[in-house]
Amino acid sequence: MEKWNKKLILEDGSQYYGYSFGSQEEKITELVFNTAPVGYQEILSDPSYTYQTVVMAYPLIGNYGITKEDFETKQPSIGGLAVRDYNDIPSNFRSAATLDEVMKQYHIPGIYGIDTRKLVRKIRDFGSCKALLTDTETSLEEGLKKLAGYELPKDAVEKVSSKEIRYCAAKQENYLVAAIDCGIKENIIRSLNARGCSVMVYPWNVSYEEIQKQNPDGVFLSNGPGNPKDVKPVLELVRKLRGKFPMFGICLGHQMIALAYGAGTYKLKFGHRGGNHPVKNLKTGKIEITSQNHSYAVDSASLKNTNLELTHINLLDHTVEGLECRKDKVFSVQYHPESAPGPQDSGYLFDQFIQMMEENKHGKAN
Repeated sequence: MEKWNKKLILEDGSQYYGYSFGSQEEKITELVFNTAPVGYQEILSDPSYTYQTVVMAYPLIGNYGITKEDFETKQPSIGGLAVRDYNDIPSNFRSAATLDEVMKQYHIPGIYGIDTRKLVRKIRDFGSCKALLTDTETSLEEGLKKLAGYELPKDAVEKVSSKEIRYCAAKQENYLVAAIDCGIKENIIRSLNARGCSVMVYPWNVSYEEIQKQNPDGVFLSNGPGNPKDVKPVLELVRKLRGKFPMFGICLGHQMIALAYGAGTYKLKFGHRGGNHPVKNLKTGKIEITSQNHSYAVDSASLKNTNLELTHINLLDHTVEGLECRKDKVFSVQYHPESAPGPQDSGYLFDQFIQMMEENKHGKAN
């Protein structure tokens, strides 16, 4: 049997031994888990996982390889990957590379062969924590010293946001959407393009004047990594934009809308990450199965003193999943309606955004 050459050291002193794949570098990250059985490429390339190592609850990872079309960003920034069984011989006619090759390309370390069931249970019981992914020669004492002396960075949005404005044209443009990029996923842009929306993607620190100059039909606030309270320039921008343009926020965008209206946010014990979270639409009574990836949530009690109305709730823990301010033509959801590889229950939210932009256009015309 091959000798272990990699290990995870957690803040509580527990160690998980396994084998290395991807990049060989040592990293300290926040340890989280995802329960989705498919979509490891989308997880690997989701900017919202910046500075995080993701433990995959599903045991077999790598078996269908990596495709050119399914990246959610051009420059993956995930901290690391921890899996039970890694497959390096993918069976998929679309596969262009192995997971190991792509992780090496983007300097993403990985560990396989560990007891991921035990590790997921630990995170569920005790919460997300810092972890050191290192080689087996690193002593526990040395590893704990490194963990104790390390503070997770707070510049995640700045790290992943576009550095310049880019234009993503629809085949037939009916609307122009200004997207504030805090770590936007490519499938959000594809979802808007498919509905006749050309998307002007702006860096996270774009000025209000720059958006106003373009006079878009609507404003989109993207998903992204980290604590929404750390993204103060975007919060100020939302306060200036609300009521002036129809606005739709997803995930981090949802949290920033809540903060801009005076509500509060807090960090969840272990977050929501997976493709099967049930959410109830309070307007229709319908249940949506949703894709989620977030550490923070909106405090429901704090909504009382705002102009925001609760529209969706999570049926597992009753956390806030959707908000709106009808007067300002603003709405948001905590989950991902653009989710790839699925589920597709929530695609109607993009149509709702388009309807809002259309009604606003007619209102201005009248």
